[in-house]
Amino acid sequence: MAKKKTATKKKAAAKKNTSRRKKSPTAGKIVGLAESVGTTASKKKDPAIKIPLRTLSNAKYSKSKRIIEMGNKTATRNFFDLNKAKSFMQTLLIASGCKKLIDEDKNVSIRGLYYLSKHTIPGTKEKTFDDQKESDPIIEDLEVALESLREELHVYASSRGNIAGNLTVVSQGDEIDLRRMGAGGMGIPSIVEPDVFQLKKCEAKFILHVEKDTVWQRFNEDKFWKKNNCILTHGGGQPPRGVRRLLHRMHKELKLPVYCLLDNDPWGYYIYSVIKQGSINLAFESKRMAVPDAKFIGVRSRDFEEFGLTDDVKIAIDDKDIKRSKQILNYPWFKGKKDWEKEFAQMLKQGFKMEVESLLTKSISFVTESYVPQKLKQRGKWLD
Repeated sequence: MAKKKTATKKKAAAKKNTSRRKKSPTAGKIVGLAESVGTTASKKKDPAIKIPLRTLSNAKYSKSKRIIEMGNKTATRNFFDLNKAKSFMQTLLIASGCKKLIDEDKNVSIRGLYYLSKHTIPGTKEKTFDDQKESDPIIEDLEVALESLREELHVYASSRGNIAGNLTVVSQGDEIDLRRMGAGGMGIPSIVEPDVFQLKKCEAKFILHVEKDTVWQRFNEDKFWKKNNCILTHGGGQPPRGVRRLLHRMHKELKLPVYCLLDNDPWGYYIYSVIKQGSINLAFESKRMAVPDAKFIGVRSRDFEEFGLTDDVKIAIDDKDIKRSKQILNYPWFKGKKDWEKEFAQMLKQGFKMEVESLLTKSISFVTESYVPQKLKQRGKWLD
């Protein structure tokens, strides 16, 4: 009787998985791509795949939505074009690999998909991919062409970033209380879509996103999230997609404001821009990743005098910083914003930049006990 029940459960689970796979819109898009290629070939015409361009020239800033969106410029990969035949073949191989993953309801890393698609073409010494540098851009191209996130293709990147605070989540069926995660917090997974990662009990009033693990550790050790009733995250520098997607979801679904504590340099400012408006490479998915209402609370150039910092915090600005500052200010989403123009001008005039960690020169817990609490009260001084 027990064996019969087990068999019945297995059949029910298999039926459920089959039903789920059939409903996958991403799988349907891949099938549509394959059918269009097959139909063109059957008519003895040159099969082609159109790929939207992931470039600055094809990115536009929507003032009404306050996010970066993708334009309508495309590049075409033709099978009969010797210069494009290989990338055409690689695109279909990656698409085939993703379809297989969706059908089997399994996920692999971008490294894993590279090996899944790599082989030597029969009768030749030619490999489909020489190294992962060839396959990674193809994965991104396919995302854009299908208008699907990498995670919807069942492909994930290595996890980077942590979270702690007054929130309970469910990750792949396991309930996790982020108030009880110890010194390391919870690693933010690459895939945080609602079907595998749910947001449950939340008491927090806001999200504080810091740039690096070193700063996050100080806030977590000092229980900043507990004393200030918030959620604390970091993205290990430039936040990966999983972190950005989770920030977007918490902001939208939990109605939590997002405050950013980042370095006082062009790179910290750009990280804020990516969180707020989205990135050029992923312009097609800004609506699911960007947080237009995110605020930059520090570190500001004015903080040097306001908080009585010493010369020990100064890091001299070099030519790369100057060049990067000019590039960022020319982006449509920065251009014309007076407060940001003043911020960059003051940093360049002072001739130095500062890291969040430099606040340690005041005291070990100055950043958590004095600096950020004071910043949280200075709403009129935040950058938007």
